[in-house]
Amino acid sequence: MGMSVSSGGGVKAEPNVTPMIDVMLVLLIIFMITIPQINAGFTAVPPEGQNLKPHPEEDGDQVLGIDDQGRYYLNKARIRNEDLEALVGEIYLKEREDYIMYVKAHKDLEYVKVVDALDRISRSGVRVAALITDQTPNTESLVESDRIMPGTK
Repeated sequence: MGMSVSSGGGVKAEPNVTPMIDVMLVLLIIFMITIPQINAGFTAVPPEGQNLKPHPEEDGDQVLGIDDQGRYYLNKARIRNEDLEALVGEIYLKEREDYIMYVKAHKDLEYVKVVDALDRISRSGVRVAALITDQTPNTESLVESDRIMPGTK
């Protein structure tokens, strides 16, 4: 704590806030690094294509992620591969408006592992599985109706 003496005869006590600012900056940096990692859930680079219809992820969408090692992520949360059917069954055996599951698999993953996952989720109540792909960079869909986002003209 620093103190200063003025010529007025009184003593002024001022708190030293430098250590508090240092701690706040360290915490800020830690949160800036860890929060995106927590939100990311898993890393999968999906295959690319050209004639793709845009589909932004919505809150109610159920997404199964498969990383390049074949590990499963249900709605960005890591799950054991053995628990896939049980966890998906809990979601889809309830009364739902739709029975669609989006599958985001890494582009370097063996296709047989993707087919195995699709087979397992279909036995758990999923009626439609949609595979997520990315638009090839610097291209756009050649199909006119794919370029129109819902709600725009």
